[in-house]
Amino acid sequence: MTRYLLLLGTFAALVLLLGVGLSLNPREVPSPLIGKPAPVFQLPQLHQPDKSLSSTELQGKVWVLNVWASWCVACREEHPVLADLARSGIAPVYGLNYKDQRDNAVAWLKRYGDPYQASMFDADGRVGIDYGVYGVPETYVIDRQGVIRYKRIGPVTPTILKDKIVPLIAELNRG
Repeated sequence: MTRYLLLLGTFAALVLLLGVGLSLNPREVPSPLIGKPAPVFQLPQLHQPDKSLSSTELQGKVWVLNVWASWCVACREEHPVLADLARSGIAPVYGLNYKDQRDNAVAWLKRYGDPYQASMFDADGRVGIDYGVYGVPETYVIDRQGVIRYKRIGPVTPTILKDKIVPLIAELNRG
């Protein structure tokens, strides 16, 4: 009898854990970087390889970092949403071109439009690794002090932009 109850209890616990796991949103993976300083970087710019951009140059303003690649299908899906964000002017949007070929990335932006204030070229993905990138696209909101306040894994949708990103940027710009 005790053996039967133990087996039944174990089965119930597994069903409960499975149920909780299935109810979670895989795009809302908690990042250990939220609330911590964004990793420091200095990378060549995509369009002007002889010029670099450093994260320290961006301190003092709220900014958005979008990790993208020309080979990324979901990046094309979110691209019009990022263009809307850039046009709104509430915060500059910077691109981190991740593990890509420079010529392909430049051609992709020429074809679909370039919403980025500047795009950095992270050919070997080291800066992406520092940011904890799982895959592209990923988007970060970084405050004036250089602290990561939000991370989105996967494409930014119009709903996420309206309900999460824009209100957060507005709040950070007030503070």
